Amino acid sequence: MSLPLHAPDASDAPAQDPSPYALAPAAHEPSAGDQWWRRAVIYQIYPRSFKDSTGSGMGDLAGITAELPKIATLGVDAIWLSPFFPSPQKDAGYDVSDYRGVDPLFGTMEDAKTLISDAASFGIRIIIDIVPNHCSNEHALFTAALAAAPGSAERAMFHFADGLGEGGNTPPNNWQSLFGGSGWTRVPNPDGTPGQYYFHLFDATQPDFNWRNPAVQEEFEKTLRFWLDAGAGGFRIDVAHAMFKKEGMPDWGGAPDGTPRPGYPFADAPMFGQPELHQVFARWREICEEYPGEPVLCSEANVRPLSRLADWVAPGQMHQSFNFDFLRTLWDRDALAEVIGDSLAAFDAVDAPTTWVLSNHDVSRHATRFGYDGRAMDLGDGIGPRDAQPDTVLGRTRARAATVFMLGLPGGAYLYQGEELGLGDNTTLEDAYRQDPTFLRSNGERIGRDGCRVPIPWVHDAPACGFSPTGETWLPQPENWAGFSRDLQEQDPDSTLNLYRKALALRSELGLGLGSLAFYANPQLPEVLAIRNGDTVNVLNLSGAPVPLPEGEPLLFSAADGPALAADGLLGANSAAWLRATA
Repeated sequence: MSLPLHAPDASDAPAQDPSPYALAPAAHEPSAGDQWWRRAVIYQIYPRSFKDSTGSGMGDLAGITAELPKIATLGVDAIWLSPFFPSPQKDAGYDVSDYRGVDPLFGTMEDAKTLISDAASFGIRIIIDIVPNHCSNEHALFTAALAAAPGSAERAMFHFADGLGEGGNTPPNNWQSLFGGSGWTRVPNPDGTPGQYYFHLFDATQPDFNWRNPAVQEEFEKTLRFWLDAGAGGFRIDVAHAMFKKEGMPDWGGAPDGTPRPGYPFADAPMFGQPELHQVFARWREICEEYPGEPVLCSEANVRPLSRLADWVAPGQMHQSFNFDFLRTLWDRDALAEVIGDSLAAFDAVDAPTTWVLSNHDVSRHATRFGYDGRAMDLGDGIGPRDAQPDTVLGRTRARAATVFMLGLPGGAYLYQGEELGLGDNTTLEDAYRQDPTFLRSNGERIGRDGCRVPIPWVHDAPACGFSPTGETWLPQPENWAGFSRDLQEQDPDSTLNLYRKALALRSELGLGLGSLAFYANPQLPEVLAIRNGDTVNVLNLSGAPVPLPEGEPLLFSAADGPALAADGLLGANSAAWLRATA
């Protein structure tokens, strides 16, 4: 999309106006629909790291329920829960052994129902994380497949295949696991001789389902209905783009994650984005529409380009899809402007809301990422003690600004637990504590995601900063975690927590989620991104020096000393501001 970042013509702004800001034509009109999911702010909870009510060192559902009043003060519309199902926890619960239960680590089914019910009393929906691409190797369907013969109905639920070459010693194709190593694992025959292989896009303990089998589709329809009957407000669909594999599962010359290589465009990746996906999504949308409250479907579909991702949210498909292009964008004005413009154009074309997100449980937190200048990080790998460490003050300053700017954009927004406290990763976590299979399968060559999953701090002078009554934590907290505790931030009007509260309240009051967007052309300020959403001007200064603000009534500043910035009409370095337009 061509963006209005060039010098405007004389007709674009009055000649007598000395301001470097000139408003360009609208890039996005106000939403025609007002459904809750078009402008929703959804708060992601990673249950094992949110709040431990028992002292086990593992967060649980009762801990979440106990803190619902504090979540409600943020002003979010829904909570997305990462998996809490029964699981051997080889991949932190994304290896599910029963989709219709609760792992004793996290509580009971009664705890889940209480959480859903109590959240509803605060006007908060609970969104369940469904993992349809794969399950645990301890799932009853997979253990039955292992016990069955090749060619059986049980094995047809998964991708079992004979090996190639002499003795079948070569895997059925060259596909790799995204966690490292071959994507195929061989199983023994009943007599102990080597047997067939099964495919796993992730860890060997996570066999992929065969979605071309109608029995698999029926199984997951039952799961959706189970949770909708329990009052769930919708589903986040894990690795939605990988559920179907290309017929015949041919060799692939691109990278294991589908990254294009010369001669191997992403669109041809045989393990991603197969067209049969959309028949399943249409059926799931029909199921959701049978229930009250507009249950939402949000896909984790790591698909490029954005115009292709829009297929996932076309009419009759998912309601939302995560915008990974926005998530991976660096601290760069032109790159941000381009991805925002392209996102709105792609999703507007199918009458779907764009979603914005800066952090989640699978990527380094944005307070850490933005502590580096110009560094393109592999989002799936964190920072370890042997890596160059981020500038934590710069990272938090930029993170506050990025969040304020993001919340001023039209569409939906996702927040990750702890970002409202200004948390970054634990970048000094020692190898002995790491549990991410990415780290384990790569023999430590890839740091993995543990750093962004550390239990969050609640009370500065309590054991484990109030996370657990016994001081136990499944991952160790950094030494400085107490300074970010929620109790301290509640008392500080300039804290990151209170900045989030103010921004979310204003966002709702001003209707920004359902609003419009027009860029300002400001060639005199090459490191400033400014937009207008309705009557609100949203300005992000990505430079290291103060810049003049547009005309307007100050509403919100990202900097802790924000109110002082309005006096001289300047916006501080690495800061964001909202103003009410005066014209």
